[in-house]
Amino acid sequence: MPLPRTLAVLSVLALAAPAQAQPGVWGGRGWTTAPGGYARSARAASSSREGKVQVARFVTEDPALAAALGKGTVSVVEAAATSPVDAREMATFQAAVIDALAGAGYQTATPDGAHVAEVRVLHSIAEPQEAPRKPVSGEMAVGVSNRGSMMGLGINIDLTKPKGALVSTRLEARIKDRASGAVLWEGRADILTRQGDARWNDQKIADRLAAALFEGFPAAGT
Repeated sequence: MPLPRTLAVLSVLALAAPAQAQPGVWGGRGWTTAPGGYARSARAASSSREGKVQVARFVTEDPALAAALGKGTVSVVEAAATSPVDAREMATFQAAVIDALAGAGYQTATPDGAHVAEVRVLHSIAEPQEAPRKPVSGEMAVGVSNRGSMMGLGINIDLTKPKGALVSTRLEARIKDRASGAVLWEGRADILTRQGDARWNDQKIADRLAAALFEGFPAAGT
């Protein structure tokens, strides 16, 4: 039996309908989950922050200690109280910090520098991986009028892959005077990247965060 013309027309129109995005939510200083899932209105907020860096820096109020920053020798080490990360990843971030400090004026080729830069790397899930989608879905509508009956079928085809988790990576650094143990400078830089995105590997993330963190060093502010 041939399909009603209305059914055929609705099916063709539905094939051209765009896939519906899965929404997310931004909760001020961190990521939160809205009741019942992710708030539909905030997906653009999370996507717009991907690859962008947020920085905060603090400098000692002692003028003499602050004047010593960026001069002489510095040693870059892993912070003692740090969350466990892969040794290879930590080495990548430490190398990026060494390059940034060398560009700021320090001599970095020494294991016992007058200053010590402690480095820490933290990861957290800012937004979980999207749930698998149904590749084909649709709705059927049936109506009756004084001119007869009709039936329509709307089809939605979504062949896009679910997005990977949105991962927050934070680089923290603290520069101390080796002799006194006084903290001269500290800062943190955060970036959001999509898990599985080929554009972002450990090296690219480390370079981006270190460059942003030490831009204008040793200036404070955000």
